[in-house]
Amino acid sequence: MARILKTTVYVFLLLFLLLGIGGVWLIGPGNVSRIFLSTGITYDTEAPKLPEMANPAILIFSKTNGFRADDQIVAANTALEALAKENGWSSFTTENAAVFNTEQLGKFKAIVWNSTSGDVLTPDQRTAFKSWLGAGGGYVGLHGAGGDPSYKWKWYVDDLIGAQFTGHTLGPHIQKARLVIEDMAHPATRGMKSEWVRTDEWYSFAASPRAKGYHVLVTIDEASYLPVEGFIPFRKPKDISMGKDHPLIWWHCVGKGRALYSALGHTPESYAEPQHLQLLQGAMGWAAGLERPTCTDESDAKQKDTS
Repeated sequence: MARILKTTVYVFLLLFLLLGIGGVWLIGPGNVSRIFLSTGITYDTEAPKLPEMANPAILIFSKTNGFRADDQIVAANTALEALAKENGWSSFTTENAAVFNTEQLGKFKAIVWNSTSGDVLTPDQRTAFKSWLGAGGGYVGLHGAGGDPSYKWKWYVDDLIGAQFTGHTLGPHIQKARLVIEDMAHPATRGMKSEWVRTDEWYSFAASPRAKGYHVLVTIDEASYLPVEGFIPFRKPKDISMGKDHPLIWWHCVGKGRALYSALGHTPESYAEPQHLQLLQGAMGWAAGLERPTCTDESDAKQKDTS
């Protein structure tokens, strides 16, 4: 009996070990160290040297102090740089957060936060960014930029993103789903059909930002996919459904600044999709102030009449 019990214990220990190894392999050693051990987290203090840039200039920022999907970040950075070039915009790509200083931010019309994660800015860098944005800058947050389960910087999640991430599809992870285009006039979604069927990892949030007055561009039909976060060892599958109002892309004003968040784009293949590239191009152009709707002043967070 004792021998059987001992063997059973060894079997369970072996299973735990294999699951642990599998988890590390699945998430990635770097992600495990940053997320669970808080190692490998860095803050930048020496600003990068910027090249000569014509106006408008777009800053592409992809620093990660949390989860990192490197293949997605590389694919997105490449696509964003190409879009900027095609449209005659300058761009500068960096993971050096020290670029968030008053002088250097002043050279850019918009900043794309490409799947940034974790706490990436120092207090002074946060202040510089908030001032730049409120004075008329533009922010585009892509996928993981709004995908942390918790945030040290509450203004970022509560006001800039406007919704707290609660989970994403897992088991199956990547799924085909039906998106509903609510606004076909905004530059990011202009010319799109009312429905868009595509494959991705799908985010859920604690509440819709619509209640805050944010302008929803795209929602997802939960009947078209399985909104469950499963396949996590020793945990029951988690229902991450939001119901009928499940936004994925929205915009709002921050003072005189423009902010747009899109939860799309986990897979590298997303950045070769023509319609997704069209969305990114429109979002960047709008954030840079090249197209309406505009944001007028601190008290006006509504879409300006463009008629």
